Amino acid sequence: MSASNTTTITSIGAPNRRNTELALLLFAVLIPVFAYANVGLAMNGSVPAGLLGYGVGLGLLAGVAHLLVRKFAPYSDPLMLPIATLLNGLGLVLIWRLDQEPSLGAPMASKQLMWSTFGVALFIAVLVFLKDHRILQRYTYISMALALFLLVLPVFFPPVYGARIWVTLPGIGSLQPGEFAKIVITIFFAGYLMVKRDALALASRRVMGLYLPRGRDLGPILVIWAVSLLILIFETDLGTSLLFFGLFVIMLYVATERTSWIVFGLLLSSAGAVAVASTEPHVKIRVQDWLHPLALAPNGGVTETAQARYAFGAGGLFGSGLGQGYSRLIHGIAPKSDYILATVGEEMGLAGVMAVLLLYGLLIERGVRTALAARDPFGKLLAIGLSGAFALQVFVVAGGVTGLIPLTGMTMPFMAQGGSSVIANWALVAILLRISDTARRPAPTPAGSPDAEATQVVKSQ
Repeated sequence: MSASNTTTITSIGAPNRRNTELALLLFAVLIPVFAYANVGLAMNGSVPAGLLGYGVGLGLLAGVAHLLVRKFAPYSDPLMLPIATLLNGLGLVLIWRLDQEPSLGAPMASKQLMWSTFGVALFIAVLVFLKDHRILQRYTYISMALALFLLVLPVFFPPVYGARIWVTLPGIGSLQPGEFAKIVITIFFAGYLMVKRDALALASRRVMGLYLPRGRDLGPILVIWAVSLLILIFETDLGTSLLFFGLFVIMLYVATERTSWIVFGLLLSSAGAVAVASTEPHVKIRVQDWLHPLALAPNGGVTETAQARYAFGAGGLFGSGLGQGYSRLIHGIAPKSDYILATVGEEMGLAGVMAVLLLYGLLIERGVRTALAARDPFGKLLAIGLSGAFALQVFVVAGGVTGLIPLTGMTMPFMAQGGSSVIANWALVAILLRISDTARRPAPTPAGSPDAEATQVVKSQ
């Protein structure tokens, strides 16, 4: 092939991969539909009556989202939407499967489908109205004020299951403002660090291979540390506190490239967690459940933490099969929210858990890839912050259920029951797609250049 022919092809621009996205979406819809049928056959011996409605509903959500992505973000990443659809679809199947257990409370699958619809609607709204992610930089300090408002709001509502992380709105129900705060605070961190990163990168002296930050530059991380401790003390919300502080440390490290910030962050978070876990009763109970998972509950029964361990052990390598586990032994609504990964472990086995975690890992990797490809510093920080927030949430939930860290009370993104979580994470994916579209979009070819003339020739053909 001659050089002129190569120029003609490359001048048209990179392929947008929308057909790849459509093909992957087909599998992302079919897999949950087959899983839905599998649950019905295993539990009742027949295909569920709502199979067609579920398949059409999930297919419509995915199809509408794809068409809007094709129109408003044609060069965005082709994997994020199918992965989010697959995780959301599997979550709906698992919640419906747990609805078949009368001891686990009222059915929630239909409400979760409604929240998923609202989430996709917000996803579409972000793509349609957010033409350029750099507009968000104008609202740096407004984002800070809004994030603090969302984080403080639950203090004025009564605690639920020992934690003040919900607000109750008439006609809507309970919402977790912290799920939305993680997106808003990421916008603030990205705007703030883009301006202050040079000052924060300066070091006063080197000690044991680490560049220690100047005393006056420690202010921001100390303030964020104090705020995260206040959240932990007044709301007894270990998950949001870890997410809030960890997100800032990740973005600070990416902005400054100073390992010392990671060390200071780990030291401060460890000190704060130990102090609060030693004094706050609700957090102390969760730490004790983590340290002694097989101890008897106050009522003489087995704790939820122990039941989750038994569920993972019973699942083995390939699981007992969808619909054939004993997740009903985990009390309350926890199997549908905090402990939904335990149901995956019991009925889909280690193979299923690893597949789910790989899907999360792939979605996070595409977010990091978007950050690397972004053409502006704000976009890089925003993409890495959103990906980091998503990764931290997956880590603290999966780590809590599997016993790696104390249980935090957060929900598994897209899969667990909870309207706030699914809506906020669909918005998070939409912002990442907007950044990805800007990063992957071919640069305009100057008029009169040989590439522009070659493009016109190809278009005319």
